[in-house]
Amino acid sequence: MNEAPVLALRGVEKSYRSGDHDVLPVLREAELTLHAGEIVALVAPSGTGKSTLLHLAGLLDTPDDGDIVICGQSTRGMAEAGRTALRRDQIGFVYQFHHLLGEFSARENVMLPQMIAGRPKAQAKAEAERLLGMFGLSHRMEHLPGKLSGGEQQRVAIARALANAPALLLADEPTGNLDARTADAVFTELLDAVRQKGLAALVATHNEELLPRMDRVVTLRDGILVPR
Repeated sequence: MNEAPVLALRGVEKSYRSGDHDVLPVLREAELTLHAGEIVALVAPSGTGKSTLLHLAGLLDTPDDGDIVICGQSTRGMAEAGRTALRRDQIGFVYQFHHLLGEFSARENVMLPQMIAGRPKAQAKAEAERLLGMFGLSHRMEHLPGKLSGGEQQRVAIARALANAPALLLADEPTGNLDARTADAVFTELLDAVRQKGLAALVATHNEELLPRMDRVVTLRDGILVPR
């Protein structure tokens, strides 16, 4: 691929301190590139650093060393305001638990990130309705999250992640809280949306059945990212 990657991890290092003296290395010189239209699975046992890697890639945490490059922009030494703007404008997040705001309707949950980014309310509403319609939720827009099924809640969360037209989607066990049948349906819709929009996506999952549907699989071995 000739175009610049949407995400590049370059020599990323991350350790955590345990107790007063012990340092636990989680990532060692991690290297990864994702291009537009590419869906990569991240598979590794629990506790090996998958969530840490996603948090770093999503600019929710900073590496001890190395660089996270988003859409050609190095974030090494970038001020927090710049990281926040890049995260808001270029990155969408989907988690195992939907993290929807319970006091807001499905439509409002998808409108909020757009309005925070400065989109006029009418435009945010129209885009929220378009996205929810794409996920078959046109008849559920006024419902609060507590009135939606688990699959519907996760569909709203995916629509919210796509609301600001990100270049990069990061998903941490996006169907891990759903039964097998619902997980398959939601994951199919997620993949379809990502491919339709030409996003780069990094998806952490334990579900081996999903792996053949993605373009590449990487894993963490002793803190190093390697192809699987």
